[in-house]
Order: sequence, then structure tokens, then C-alpha cells
Amino acid sequence: MFTGYIIVAALLAAVLLMSGRGKLTRDERITTSLQRANVPLSWFPPLAALEIAGAVGLVAGIWLAPLGIAAAIGVVLYFLGAVAAHLRAGDAKGVNAPLPLLLLAVAALVLRILA
Repeated sequence: MFTGYIIVAALLAAVLLMSGRGKLTRDERITTSLQRANVPLSWFPPLAALEIAGAVGLVAGIWLAPLGIAAAIGVVLYFLGAVAAHLRAGDAKGVNAPLPLLLLAVAALVLRILA
């Protein structure tokens, strides 16, 4: 289970860092997707900070289990909010981006708890 957590946490952390960077640089693909979900541009820096903090927490969770569990819970909640924002805005196609990451975050949480 521990090796599984390391793999999933590393993959998810990499995606979170890329997504956070995309929000900070206002990458067109990310901007377009979030605007369809009615997310204002002023929210991009705080959302990026949450993603980067989640990535750091997942990696630190390799050595500190409670931190990894807390980070995974935070990332699960983050992506639940992302899915809800897309659904609330009527952007069912936009759910295709956060939903797999939500499932990956749930996997990281379960694996860290079981490890």
C-alpha cells in the first residue's frame, strides 16, 4: 500500500503543480475551463496556492502520514468543489477535467490511510 501511495501521490502532486502553475500564468486552456464554470479570475491565485499546498502536503505525507492524510482530504474537497462548480454552471463537459483528479485524490487518501 505504501508504494502505491508514493506513486499516486507523486502523480497527483505533479498534476497539481502543473495546474497551479497554469492558473498563475493564466494558461488559456485552464482559463477557458474555469470561466465556463463561472470562476472569477481573481480566484486564480488562491486556487493555485491551494493546489501547490496540496502537492507539497502529499509529498511530505510520504514521511509524515498525518500530513499526507490531511493533504489528501484537502485535495478531495478541492476537487469536489471543482466538480460542483462545473455542474452548477451547467458545464457537464467541464467535469471531465476535475473528476479523474478527484478519483485520484480519493485513491491517495485511501492508500495513505491503509499504508
